[in-house]
Amino acid sequence: MKVVVIGGGAAGMTAASRIKALQPSWDVKVFEKTNFVSHAPCGIPFYISDTVRNLEDLCTYTPEYFKVERGIDVHTNARVIEVEEGYITVEENGRDRVYEWDKLLFATGSKALKFDFEDFDGVFYINGFEELELLKRRVLKAENIVVIGLGFIGVEIVDAIINLKKKPIVIEMKDRPLPEFDKEISAILKPEIERYSNLRLNERVVGFEGKDKLERVITNRAEYKCDLAIVAIGLEPNTDIAKGFVELGVKNAIKTNSKMQTSVENVYAAGDCAETKNLITGKQDWIPLAVPANKTGYVAGVNISGFEMHYPGSIKSILTSFHGIEIGKVGLSETEAIEMGYDVVSSFITAKSSARYLPNDLIHLKMIAERNGRILGVQAIGNGVTMRIYAASVMLYKGFNVVDAFLTELPYYPKFSRVWDPIVVSARRIFRKLNMP
Repeated sequence: MKVVVIGGGAAGMTAASRIKALQPSWDVKVFEKTNFVSHAPCGIPFYISDTVRNLEDLCTYTPEYFKVERGIDVHTNARVIEVEEGYITVEENGRDRVYEWDKLLFATGSKALKFDFEDFDGVFYINGFEELELLKRRVLKAENIVVIGLGFIGVEIVDAIINLKKKPIVIEMKDRPLPEFDKEISAILKPEIERYSNLRLNERVVGFEGKDKLERVITNRAEYKCDLAIVAIGLEPNTDIAKGFVELGVKNAIKTNSKMQTSVENVYAAGDCAETKNLITGKQDWIPLAVPANKTGYVAGVNISGFEMHYPGSIKSILTSFHGIEIGKVGLSETEAIEMGYDVVSSFITAKSSARYLPNDLIHLKMIAERNGRILGVQAIGNGVTMRIYAASVMLYKGFNVVDAFLTELPYYPKFSRVWDPIVVSARRIFRKLNMP
């Protein structure tokens, strides 16, 4: 059996490894357009900040490891340029080569959204590892840096730059940082970002200017002198190679079922290029995050191997930080829930993250639920956020209502938690608003 995997990131290498574990005699080939496999894009900000010195440290394993230890035929610097029934064409070592397949997996990931106006030398998009070494060198040398976009990737890039003792200009077209979060959370983050940067909200970038290289970023309100602009305005599925061969779904991600099968027999898709089910809404969605990428890759590998496994869906669980402040979200924000037509009730609390008699920082936590009590989402910022988002993720995955959350026995230890945990208190406030006893 000949299996071809297009893409050597988290989903692709997880799937390939599972196939070789379950079907050791099969011929499994992976084609990766860069020189890196099993790479961790979530570590990019830590590389830019020089916390991680070597780019190779962001790769879990080398191509040689997969070849020698797992028997996977890994082709790096190999760009797939055509996919047809039973074969692919690959640009490799300066020429085109054709490889046959019996089963195929698209694991082509996502790519950065780009502006539709002229780029200049000095404009970088957060788009994988291909230009990352150059970007890091430019960041270390730059005097005037502009960061465009304040989603969670943008926030992490800003954090990386200030850790280098630089003060960037930060431009966001929405009225707050982290627009996917509700205003209560963003309002706590905003002054922290302002402390270390020149924050410009409600501004839209309309162009770049310069002679031989970038000199200015132009917005609808002003222009900013700079020698480096880092753009983090979002992602889109990297599905150009799949168009016309398999059916596309949400946001042009590849349409899949719970076995990660596409519309074409023996063709699968996993990771950021594939759609999946949102467990909160029950609808198909596109959720480009590391954990779903690994999980869908695993499920695809099992099913390609002739066994059966179903991916139930994702709850869109996110963790990030800014200058030591933890930030997390799982499920829907109140804004998102209302836009989707849910009748919601919410609670927002500020509490200590440990026992009141010990010195510790605050946590700000918001819970959103339907009128029937089902929890739709949890967001938090401050200290001790990670453990609460972990707990909330399990609750949302299993469909908890607010009474379930209130009665859950979360462990108590004075240094790190409370008898009445912020999640428990938030749930109690909601069910009291719903006139429950």
